[in-house]
Amino acid sequence: MAIITLRRDVSYPTGIFVSGNGERGATYRQSLAGKTVSVVGLAKSGVAAARLIRRLGGRVLASDSSPLEALPEEARGLERLGCTLWAGGHPDAAFAGADLVVVSPGVPLELPALVAVRAREVPIIGELELAWRVMEADVIAITGTNGKTTTTALTGELLRTQVRPVLVGGNIGTPLAEHALEFPGDGIVVAEVSSFQLDAVDRFRPRVGAILNITPDHLDRHGTFEHYLEAKARIFANQTPTDCAVLNADDPVTAGLGGRA
Repeated sequence: MAIITLRRDVSYPTGIFVSGNGERGATYRQSLAGKTVSVVGLAKSGVAAARLIRRLGGRVLASDSSPLEALPEEARGLERLGCTLWAGGHPDAAFAGADLVVVSPGVPLELPALVAVRAREVPIIGELELAWRVMEADVIAITGTNGKTTTTALTGELLRTQVRPVLVGGNIGTPLAEHALEFPGDGIVVAEVSSFQLDAVDRFRPRVGAILNITPDHLDRHGTFEHYLEAKARIFANQTPTDCAVLNADDPVTAGLGGRA
């Protein structure tokens, strides 16, 4: 892959990288029909994932640690879509017969229920991974401790001057799963991605992955700075020689990730 380290005092030519999409799109969408999928955590991402799976013909077992009255209306409304809903915890029944588990970003992967599922070798992925598999469009993924929301929004606005459709979403506020079925395959997705989301990726492969900067953050979730760094670096894990990794040369920690890209 191309590894580009950018400095503030240098101008660079513009360009966008495009090519094939791998194991994504129609084949994966069809594979979800008739499958049982547990969705863990029913904030925006979890609700979007549950709705997407139902639209694709999957059976949804949805659970959240909050009591029913504390859940947003969108989450409580999942039962009307045919989902089975548990509130106030994640009982064994919420994972019975699951072929796949989709976790929301706010759900730690060390949750006892997920540890038990992992022991049964049931795949666990996040909403970001699910949406990426369902979609066919190229993805530009942007992460970093600071500035990723602004950079994602600006990148989206710049790309909207081009001829291809553009979707801006992810951690910036709109779960990609909300638009995964409608967004055209010839478009470009600009996604803000957090370390929590990157914790739960598997095959996620952005055509362009960018890390802006890394300073200690979310150590209550990741435990150590090294684990936090590892989560951020997962943005590059599945990239190929035809993809592009963008690193900030002005940030020593970020620039040092060149060997992991």
